[in-house]
Amino acid sequence: MNDLKIKGNWNEVKGKLKQKYSQLTDDDLAMAEGKEDELLGRLQTKLGKAKEEIISEIEKL
Repeated sequence: MNDLKIKGNWNEVKGKLKQKYSQLTDDDLAMAEGKEDELLGRLQTKLGKAKEEIISEIEKL
């Protein structure tokens, strides 16, 4: 992934994000290879956070 460094399994990260942000759906967190920017854009819109904040939060999970 480009800017986003995910530790471990994406399914685990998805689960943790859904626990923390109950408004996120599986569709919001669907990620295909090469579509990281699209995922981050959806999360920015849904969570109202900056791209850098979202990347930092995902990397901490």
